[in-house]
Amino acid sequence: MITKFSHRPSVTGLAALASIVVIVAMVAIECLQPARSEDTPANTSGFSPYVANDGAISLPKDYRESFVHLGTWAVAKDKDKPVFEMHNVYTKPEAIQAYRRDGKFPDGAVLVKEITDADAAKLTTGESSWSTDTKVWFVMIKDSKGRFPGNHLWGDGWGWALFKADDPKKNVATDFKTDCITCHIPAKQDDWIYTRGYPILKKTAAAPQ
Repeated sequence: MITKFSHRPSVTGLAALASIVVIVAMVAIECLQPARSEDTPANTSGFSPYVANDGAISLPKDYRESFVHLGTWAVAKDKDKPVFEMHNVYTKPEAIQAYRRDGKFPDGAVLVKEITDADAAKLTTGESSWSTDTKVWFVMIKDSKGRFPGNHLWGDGWGWALFKADDPKKNVATDFKTDCITCHIPAKQDDWIYTRGYPILKKTAAAPQ
């Protein structure tokens, strides 16, 4: 006796197949979506991925990978005393390009100052100092439009933040006028930034053809 088998899928089989197709499509769509960085606040302000709608500033965790080193300051408390801190400053490549073109930082430009302890020794090149453990980070975000009136961490063209190494998610600054800008008074004429220490901002001569 010859038994005939039907090649038509059952209703149950079609439903299962449809479910699989839907799941695969959902996974594909999710993979195509750009992943939100942990650095990015849940509700961004629209002009910087490190600023929330209320003006809260977050520390860019990837600054050592995606930012460019602007320069470093070796800081001693007293004259003729050893260096006790290193101030390493970073920003995005596009902020440098804009500064070279326009002579100023564009809105949304982010500067991260990484302050570390320092060690020193007499090496073959001479008496040397270098960074060790990170102590704090200062973050500045350019804002020429005054987007956050009434927020005590925004003013004089910038947003200001301070993060400590033991809790890098918490901005411990409360008022930029008392916690931040006082150290920048000598650089007021340069939009509060010590550009004199960042030769990378200077326009470079054209490369020889």
